[in-house]
Amino acid sequence: MRTLLTIPRGKLASLSIDLQEEHRQDQRYLVDAYDGVLANAARLQQAARASGVPVLHCAYVVDTNTARLRPFHPVMADGSSAFSDKSNPLSAICPEVAPLEGEPVLVKTDASAFSEGSLQARLETGAIEWLCIAGVWTEACIDATVKDAMRRGIRVLLVKDGCSSATPAMHQTGILNLANRLYGGAVTDTDGACRLIGGETVDVWVVEGSVPLRYSFASAAADYDQL
Repeated sequence: MRTLLTIPRGKLASLSIDLQEEHRQDQRYLVDAYDGVLANAARLQQAARASGVPVLHCAYVVDTNTARLRPFHPVMADGSSAFSDKSNPLSAICPEVAPLEGEPVLVKTDASAFSEGSLQARLETGAIEWLCIAGVWTEACIDATVKDAMRRGIRVLLVKDGCSSATPAMHQTGILNLANRLYGGAVTDTDGACRLIGGETVDVWVVEGSVPLRYSFASAAADYDQL
């Protein structure tokens, strides 16, 4: 359902997840409409900075020599990580959305931004109740982070056009799956999120009841557009 939302001042932080060069340069991990996602994420960051909202960054970086890898983590023949390897320059955060001085970068070796270990403490220290989330991939690291936030009692503002995946279908169904169970949170687009960051009241999607979005292959795109 749609409802009006205002986020109290001082209760929101912005988190950009895995906006790294490999997603526009490595043919194995290209993200659909990535330049648009980067532009939208940059807008969110700028709005947050202008409103005094904390801006956090997260990057997936794997050092197979030192990291305790998750079971079955894919590696190359030389033992390096199949993606986001520490020695690969494409693991760098894209310059359009790079952190400014003083903005923390949380380096993780698993899907969820909470797996890095310090995110929850940072939010608790700042008395943060809402987390505005953008990044990639929708059905992977975004999904894992959103669900971990909910488990911790943190409300999520999910920016649908600030996220993406390898294909529109993967992204759209990923957002729809989260929207169906985004208890306590909301879904909006970049325009709406920037207005919320600025303290305005915005019409957003919130879940009501149990799994209200009964989408099909044929309807998924239209259902996504209505969020």
